[in-house]
Amino acid sequence: MKVLYAIQGTGNGHLSRALDIVPILQQKVDLDILVSGMQGDLKLPFKVDYQLNGLSFICGKRGGIDFFKTIKNSSFRTFRKEMNKIDIEKYDLIINDFEPLSAWAAKLQKIPCVSLSHQAAVNAKESPRPKKRDFLGERILKRYAPCDSYIGFHFENYNKQIHTPVIRKEIRDLKPQNHNYYTVYLPAYGDKKLIAFFSQFPNTKWQIFSKHNSKKQTHKNITIEPVSNKAFIKSFENCDGIICGAGFETPAEALFLEKKLLIIPMKNQYEQKCNAAALKKLGVPVLKKLKNKHVATINNWLDTNLLIPVNYYNETEDIIDAILRKYQY
Repeated sequence: MKVLYAIQGTGNGHLSRALDIVPILQQKVDLDILVSGMQGDLKLPFKVDYQLNGLSFICGKRGGIDFFKTIKNSSFRTFRKEMNKIDIEKYDLIINDFEPLSAWAAKLQKIPCVSLSHQAAVNAKESPRPKKRDFLGERILKRYAPCDSYIGFHFENYNKQIHTPVIRKEIRDLKPQNHNYYTVYLPAYGDKKLIAFFSQFPNTKWQIFSKHNSKKQTHKNITIEPVSNKAFIKSFENCDGIICGAGFETPAEALFLEKKLLIIPMKNQYEQKCNAAALKKLGVPVLKKLKNKHVATINNWLDTNLLIPVNYYNETEDIIDAILRKYQY
């Protein structure tokens, strides 16, 4: 069976999940890999057959998406040109992790395409939503990478098609401890903003991972680290807690490792607002923005030992087997 596994390369979450999914698929099918998108910091240790630009939302420095850079780097003509580079008809099945090029190519050529992603779970009607609906955001989520069917991942099993997160092996194998510091990963904020804000907690050590800096820096109680998978995992393993955006993988891994968690969703990012609604339902503190009025809230969070129990079993291979059985000829 010839399968294309197509991965969204914007951010690190999809790529992290691929670290566990790809080896399983390689054992069971004749597999090609496609990655599209920018902004990812994680390099896959596998041969990538298609490395394309796709459609990427680019992080700004004020807490949200930089729409000017996003539009500047987007082109329908380029999208069609890249889509035509995929020899989509040679595949029996596309397994798609929110990747638009292969999804639209499969749709046009009527090739079976199953969504295996967090976004598929967010789209489900049973999944939590913010109080204020964003109809444009919902439409983008539904139309960005259309597929025939889906299996989703979310913080809880909201329906029978939704499973708990894929926790990659390198996270499952950690031996977490608390070494009296906190990890911060808020890529939508610039370093100056982060340093100014977290300097207001002089008795707390902060390790901040930055997409906007290529060199390690120290400012009193704050260390700024360039984003790297190895350094981040080491920091993650031994921190007392983490403050991050409302993506999916990092909060899920924090809950799995029994780390204190506080989230700040990106502005103008509907998926993160949905994630924030789901995490708030679990009991995770949620801040709308990184503002001085929230200093007291973070101080209270630092003084508590708020741990939220979860059971994230390793069921990845069972999920893959179910997909392949369904589409096996």
